[in-house]
Amino acid sequence: MYAVILDYVRPLSEIDAALPDHVAWLDEQYDAGILVASGRREPRVGGIILAADVPRDVLDAAIAGDPFAVRGLATHAVHEFHPSKWSSDIGGPAPRADVLI
Repeated sequence: MYAVILDYVRPLSEIDAALPDHVAWLDEQYDAGILVASGRREPRVGGIILAADVPRDVLDAAIAGDPFAVRGLATHAVHEFHPSKWSSDIGGPAPRADVLI
């Protein structure tokens, strides 16, 4: 699983102009089973995306198509992690007992 931290590098007016395209890209990634959750950070300086346990090259290719990346509006820092616990509301496979925080 991955946490992708987005940092805006352009003014919010440019971010807002690209937002409809970014949301369409997000929808495509959810439909493809790549993304699990996403949202804005507060204060509004970027966003956070949780991605599924997909091959890293698949995630990198998806991120490369994000309009925020294509237009140079945000950077994307990818952090792989191995969840050891989560809420049953999220679903998914059982946590691995051998991976602890």
